[in-house]
Amino acid sequence: MGCSTVEAAVALMAVALCIAAASGAGGWEPAHATFYGYPDSNESQKGACAYDNVFTQGYGTMTTALSTALFNGGATCGACFQLQCHNSQWCLQGSVTVSATNLCPPSDKPSNNGGWCNPPLRHFDLNKPAFLKIGQFKAGIVPVLYRRVPCVKSGGIKFEIKGNKYWFAVLVYNVAGAGDVRAVAVKGQRTGWIAMRRNWGAEWLVQGQTALVGQALSFLVTASDGRTVRSDGVAPASWQFGRTYEGKQF
Repeated sequence: MGCSTVEAAVALMAVALCIAAASGAGGWEPAHATFYGYPDSNESQKGACAYDNVFTQGYGTMTTALSTALFNGGATCGACFQLQCHNSQWCLQGSVTVSATNLCPPSDKPSNNGGWCNPPLRHFDLNKPAFLKIGQFKAGIVPVLYRRVPCVKSGGIKFEIKGNKYWFAVLVYNVAGAGDVRAVAVKGQRTGWIAMRRNWGAEWLVQGQTALVGQALSFLVTASDGRTVRSDGVAPASWQFGRTYEGKQF
């Protein structure tokens, strides 16, 4: 990941300032993009969003890690972004739509020479196949314009139940629309709605809710755009830890 020379990096930062001054129409914002991994995308399977395998969980190979400024403590996990390379000799025409599935952490390198994900920079560290949709391999880093776009998914929201007799958690994924989740609540047959807290990324937790075992479960999911979807009786009373259940969709 990264550019080969400090001069190129400084030039790219200058381009970003020009983009910032010129952008504003159409919801496009300036940022930079690099890439990581190999063409087969194996390094993208897991990450800071708690997804077990982005390929089998509906996110495919068009994924990205976000800098701290965009990751928002994991709240942006699952969101979709459209990117296009802008004002660089290394740009390719067109755009790419990617899902946020990981964090690109800050580093001890200077922000203009390797520390691309240092706050307050807005940066996308793309899966290699995604980067090659908009930029040439030799570039290493390119200036981009980006905007949030709706996520398109097949099937309903998925709830992977995790935990044991001491704690209850659910990984919420395959979320359409806004893609990222703001709040989750769970309800058993014999309980009211119980608000869950974000454990990390897209995983939500209720501490000590062993009473949920043996009850059919319903889930209430609120996306970042404020829309809510209620899935009643998603998991039967015989649900098991480690199993995944499908609910309704936005």
